[in-house]
Amino acid sequence: MKKVTLLLAAIACFCMTGAVYAQTADEIIAKHIEAIGGKDKLSKIKTLYTETSSEVMGNQSTGKTYMVDGKGFKSEMDFNGQKMIQCYTDKGGWVVNPFTGGTAPTQMSADYYNYGRSQIFTGGALYDYAAKGNKIELQGKEGNNYKLKVTTSSNAELTYYIDANTYYMNKSVGKTEMQGQIVPITINYSNFKKTDFGNVMPYTAELDFGQFAITTNVSKVEVNKDIDAGQFDQGKL
Repeated sequence: MKKVTLLLAAIACFCMTGAVYAQTADEIIAKHIEAIGGKDKLSKIKTLYTETSSEVMGNQSTGKTYMVDGKGFKSEMDFNGQKMIQCYTDKGGWVVNPFTGGTAPTQMSADYYNYGRSQIFTGGALYDYAAKGNKIELQGKEGNNYKLKVTTSSNAELTYYIDANTYYMNKSVGKTEMQGQIVPITINYSNFKKTDFGNVMPYTAELDFGQFAITTNVSKVEVNKDIDAGQFDQGKL
């Protein structure tokens, strides 16, 4: 009887611990959402347009991104007159990569699409995460960062690092498929600023692919600019 009592107590303790961590994860996410503008403000962002400059292995490039909430996200980067395009939609994704000898759009692999799909949503994978079918697990702290493991509705796994003081996301870690190989990707975010609309976003992102890195700086942001969602169709460039 004593062993049964101890077993039940252990199970209860485990369940309570799980509940505390789940609640704490939700509290962290709530503070993160508040730090980047608040739920009400983010809910009013229907489109987002940015202009950027990037450095890739010593080479400079310019770029633009287009996002229509829940519909699509497209990035265009110009390298010496050659345009690289990545486009995610609610149904799939496609790329144009002139450096692999192609100028026509080709369909993304499932891994590549699943990794980047959350970019089509305002606030990414954390904002309104349950409604998007995402699951969150708090994995404790690393230094001054909370570690949140995110399993998206498309079964991509990402780890987000939320600063315990500012509640900004300062790093994300994940894996994707590139040219037939699974590649780890670490993105460090910094230079957080408030836009004219009132939301806060990082104006600098450092992408580390292991063998090469890209540093991107945002030079212009427009919220709720008119964006033609038709440009996300694979047949339209």
